[in-house]
Amino acid sequence: MGIRIYNTLTRNKEPFKTIEKNKVKMYVCGPTVYNYIHIGNARPAVVFDTVRRYLMYRGYEVKYVSNFTDVDDRLINKSIEENQSVLEIAERFIQAYKEDVSALNVLQADIHPRATETMDEIILFIKKLVDKGYAYESEGDVYFRTRAFKSYGKLSHQSIDELKVGARIDVGEKKEDPLDFTLWKAAKPGEITWDSPWGLGRPGWHIECSAMVEKYLGDTIDIHAGGQDLAFPHHENEIAQSEALHEHAMANYWMHNGFIKIDNEKMSKSIGNVILVHEIIKKYDPNVVRFFIQTVHYRHPINFSDALLSDAEQAFSRLKTSYYNLVHRLERSADLLSEDELVTKTKELEKFKERFIQEMDDDFNTANAIAVLFDLAKDINKILEENNSSIALLTAYKQVFEELAGVLGLKLQVEEELLDAEIEQLIQKREEARKTRNFTVADQIRDELKDQGIILEDTAQGIRWKRV
Repeated sequence: MGIRIYNTLTRNKEPFKTIEKNKVKMYVCGPTVYNYIHIGNARPAVVFDTVRRYLMYRGYEVKYVSNFTDVDDRLINKSIEENQSVLEIAERFIQAYKEDVSALNVLQADIHPRATETMDEIILFIKKLVDKGYAYESEGDVYFRTRAFKSYGKLSHQSIDELKVGARIDVGEKKEDPLDFTLWKAAKPGEITWDSPWGLGRPGWHIECSAMVEKYLGDTIDIHAGGQDLAFPHHENEIAQSEALHEHAMANYWMHNGFIKIDNEKMSKSIGNVILVHEIIKKYDPNVVRFFIQTVHYRHPINFSDALLSDAEQAFSRLKTSYYNLVHRLERSADLLSEDELVTKTKELEKFKERFIQEMDDDFNTANAIAVLFDLAKDINKILEENNSSIALLTAYKQVFEELAGVLGLKLQVEEELLDAEIEQLIQKREEARKTRNFTVADQIRDELKDQGIILEDTAQGIRWKRV
């Protein structure tokens, strides 16, 4: 049947058909970088990294774009609190984000655009909407005429009349209609600003993603994704902006992951139950955190607690134990099976791959795919107990186990610990890369060291490191 994706727009599972054969254009809304990410931010990072990995596994070439919102009210407030520029605050938390999601084995996006680096495209996009009559200027602010876009509400399945009930005009806003939303904000004293046809100011939140999608992926893309909280109003407004300008679909599939609750309560700063990723991965193996997120279908809500994470830790250890035992046996094994028995066993092994693909084809059902991994582990345990295996068979099982776990981004292998001399060499290589402004290599080395449990610290005496 092929891959089927639940499309939030239609509220149905639909066969996946790409715009270009075997190529996927995918955009995932990233974080606003004013703080460390919490476990709720980690879920879409892991979920859509898994989607990306699976599409690649199925033979697609995926162009994956995920943005950083590096200017908004929260960043401005943070810069005032800490007496640092908005760009300095953003850079610090962009690097922190990359470190946290790298620990969760999330692949880096092909492109990580930033709002501040896309300003020309944002301003031009707004200008075109004004020229078409979908937007208007009011005392330096620019608003989108929501009612002018006749299908507004189609993603969240709400009518204009339903939305009107809760709409209002805040103090200082000069809107034509309470439903109109901001594309450009006039400058306030002390804020970071850019020049525009409407005077100094900065963009609204929604417009940046429309401009970035257009710049890096085109007018219509295959998949647009993010957390469930973004469906309205963020993604609804993106659709309105992009489709008003281009007059055709912005994305063919809209994907949204469910919420994370903490001990059965909604995560909220007001009740103090926000769990930061860089704290939780000090307590638990990041592999376990990733595994835990995948044990529930991505569209369903997931409850997070220490007890549940400990259960996930024990469950994941069973998979790793099977893998370790398999590797250990391979080192001591001999060819004991006949050729006919080997062919039969290998065919049985292929059924695990078929089942795994069947589950993942069904809207990326990682929960059921993980169940296949456990069945595979049981089969491995049984073979090891029988003690009549062969090098060829065990090697085949090892390859399939690694392959399927790898699709989910799960690491079964034991990392070999770096020696002190090797660490010093890598740090020196990283410093040389930074001096030559080769930040990609520098980041890769830092991430490699972090995966090995090595934390780097900048001191007045230079770079120091420690094991954690």
